[in-house]
Amino acid sequence: MESEKEILLQVRNLTVTYHTRLGLINAVDNVSLDIYRGEILGLVGESGCGKSTLGKALMRMITPPNEIKSGQIIFEGEDIMKYNQRQMRDFRGRMTSMIFQDPMTSLNPVQRVDEHMVEAIQVHEQKMQMEKALERVRTLIGRLGIQERRLNSYPHQLSGGMRQRVMIGLGLLLNAHLIVADEATTSLDVIVEAKLVDQLREIREEFGVTLLMITHNIALVAEAADRLAVMYAGKIVEIGSVFDVFDNPKHPYTRGLLKSVPSIRMDENEELYKMPGEPPNLTFPPTGCRFHPRCPVAMPICSKLEPALQEAAPKHLVHCWLYQDHPLKQEQAVLSEK
Repeated sequence: MESEKEILLQVRNLTVTYHTRLGLINAVDNVSLDIYRGEILGLVGESGCGKSTLGKALMRMITPPNEIKSGQIIFEGEDIMKYNQRQMRDFRGRMTSMIFQDPMTSLNPVQRVDEHMVEAIQVHEQKMQMEKALERVRTLIGRLGIQERRLNSYPHQLSGGMRQRVMIGLGLLLNAHLIVADEATTSLDVIVEAKLVDQLREIREEFGVTLLMITHNIALVAEAADRLAVMYAGKIVEIGSVFDVFDNPKHPYTRGLLKSVPSIRMDENEELYKMPGEPPNLTFPPTGCRFHPRCPVAMPICSKLEPALQEAAPKHLVHCWLYQDHPLKQEQAVLSEK
């Protein structure tokens, strides 16, 4: 039962604001989320919905003029929003780490693999001798399936999958409790992608780490994740176990996403479903539920009031008026009957 699991990270009412020439944009808007220790949580949604911003915010990597405007990020009982820069430097790497979307641009092109890894250790464990640091690196890369001779390679000499494993290794060097994988499989072909997903599961089992897998590929999450969070226009609209969300999606947006995934069961002449409309302009977001302009089952209340994120089924949270009551909703229902 999820209620019996230990919560590693709590996000409470988190808002991240971007300052643009067109105005202020809440890329993450009043988001609350729990991540359990040892789980793989998938975070999916269309491009621009705020997934990567949320991942960076969890590590306080939002840089000025943009800002984390409000909210709490509670990691193992401590609110890291209160940490100073020295505490955050220790927190990143030792407690959390991030696998970025493109490892080729995340790795230093003039540093060898061993230099990347030894530097990561010595920044946090300055008293460790070089030989001990190298021994730790050799042990880890062997468990990740990287040949020891690759330690002398530069990033451009490695394949995409190998570079991703180096990034995973950097995350595991200091026994980080949480790894945020931001579109970690985007640049990989399907075979390497499948191997990487298997490796992430093995890493979870072997090292006991918690993984937040950020991706637009909802089919990938189905293979790897324990739970699934769906994001739309800066909001979390649905959270539940992978089985519950795929078998019985509650939110109309989630249903549209799942219908948009190609299936081998499709008839030859059947067209792939395309969700109507476009994502909203977050400079001037719609009132009420942000999905209501595109929603096939929108009600009058949807454009007036924003729903809360509440249980529609046990451990299955949904941000939708279909599963909530409100006096205005009841009043509108009576008027429609008349």
